[in-house]
Amino acid sequence: MEQNVDIAITVATPADRERIVGSLVAAFPADPVLRHLFPDDETYPRYAAAFFGHLFDRRVGRGTIWTVDGVSAAIWEPPAGGSGDGSLADELPPEVYARVEAYDDAVHGALPDPPYWYLGLLGTHPEHAGRRLGRAVMAEGLARAAAEGVPAVLETSNPGNVEVYRRAGWEVVATVEHGPLTIWVMSQ
Repeated sequence: MEQNVDIAITVATPADRERIVGSLVAAFPADPVLRHLFPDDETYPRYAAAFFGHLFDRRVGRGTIWTVDGVSAAIWEPPAGGSGDGSLADELPPEVYARVEAYDDAVHGALPDPPYWYLGLLGTHPEHAGRRLGRAVMAEGLARAAAEGVPAVLETSNPGNVEVYRRAGWEVVATVEHGPLTIWVMSQ
């Protein structure tokens, strides 16, 4: 496994949007949640890009997206929460948007009471996998949560990720069944 000692982590700006969204689309084509939300191979790239772009746009102005050259990114929601501009409903067909909303409702119903830092998305372009970039960008949000004295929270529906996150210090605090998915809520 290639190690990268000198990783340049930056706070994402709007100029990073295209590269980060492209990296995330490439990172998640087999992810259980993304395939549940966007099951069609033909429309996956377009719908996933709209979804990731929406998450990026909602958080980029808060300075809570950390990246390594746009190839790896951690998109965090700070305790203050809130929403940005734009609606994902404008970018997805109604039936697809309904799946996104149902999943979001299931996740938020299982999250602990605030305050916490929420790791909404962590991904690395497959061409850059194995360099621990994801762990590096994730650490920035974890440091902020620790500095504020609040927990960090995430959810995953990828069984393989549960052990990866456990090795990074996360613990499962809740499990939810949503249709064909099992959602693990984890905290640190």
